[in-house]
Amino acid sequence: MATIGDVVEVYYRDKPAFFARIDSITPDIKKKWFMVELLILTTPLRKVTWTLREEYINGVPFTMEGNEIRIEAVSPPPIAKDSNDDPKKPIHTVLSKEGRKILPFKKPTRDSKKAS
Repeated sequence: MATIGDVVEVYYRDKPAFFARIDSITPDIKKKWFMVELLILTTPLRKVTWTLREEYINGVPFTMEGNEIRIEAVSPPPIAKDSNDDPKKPIHTVLSKEGRKILPFKKPTRDSKKAS
């Protein structure tokens, strides 16, 4: 189920139209209907409020002005972890022309200056 803060993809006539973030879901005056505020992720950003039933927020197609609309929650792709991840390994390494590793210089913090 899509909820506040989720990114959704909105389909118009069964084709992807735009992405949006759900900013709020509040009950409408009509029973079982909700006012859903969407931030449409286009340039420029736009906010719209649609009055929808819960099943429409969850992906069941509905019509607006005779056009089929569908809202589908978007799951971010999983982040692939490198099996050789070492927490002690520096984040940035650069190779010199000779192929040697160049490690970034870390500035001492105020606390490390006091300790010495």
